[in-house]
Amino acid sequence: MESTHRLDSKWYDYSFMALGLLIQVLTYAFMPHDTWLSLLSGCLGVCSVCLTAQGKIMTFAFGFAQVFTYTYLCYTQRFYGEIAINGYYFVTMIYGVYVWKRRLRKPEDGSSGKRLVMPRSLPLRTILLIAAATLVGSWLAGWGLAAWTDDTQPYLDAFTTIPALVAQVLMILVYREHWFIWLAVDVLSVALWLRAGDYCMAAQYLFWCANCLYGLRRWKAISARSAS
Repeated sequence: MESTHRLDSKWYDYSFMALGLLIQVLTYAFMPHDTWLSLLSGCLGVCSVCLTAQGKIMTFAFGFAQVFTYTYLCYTQRFYGEIAINGYYFVTMIYGVYVWKRRLRKPEDGSSGKRLVMPRSLPLRTILLIAAATLVGSWLAGWGLAAWTDDTQPYLDAFTTIPALVAQVLMILVYREHWFIWLAVDVLSVALWLRAGDYCMAAQYLFWCANCLYGLRRWKAISARSAS
């Protein structure tokens, strides 16, 4: 109960989000080649993922704004897989608002007056099937990008794109296993943007790795409170 209470603390939530924003500002300050748009997109992304971890529907407001800024940054780097997936994010987030509204509940233990999204879990067999299909799909997408486009990092682009498609669906449908897929995507995305020389975006994804662990624990805590 102590760890659950700590994860419920507003101080903890705000401090974690503030840390992510501070990382973005410091990265921008010490990396003069990064643009102000990289900083803005990174800050919007930090707010969006932190609110997702907290189970708050306001995540979608920041998510829509981040899609537009991030898509432009990907266009400048010719990351075509990333551009495509952000169009997909925009469409799925519209549906996500509907799904999350239907799953908003007040915790049954009475520990919070605010409504939070109630997570659910997938069976192990389904998880394994999803993992296998995602790996095969990522390799095929990388091969296609390498053969038919001038993508500067085709396989890395593909392996950050296809798993993200899957993770987004699971997040929209409120399955907490999406955090594991996002963690893998975010690790690869750090490498993608480091190689592109955009350190604000690399810092964003590095923070998102930490947020995946935070979000996984937070969603488990929300589920435990709802079941109590």
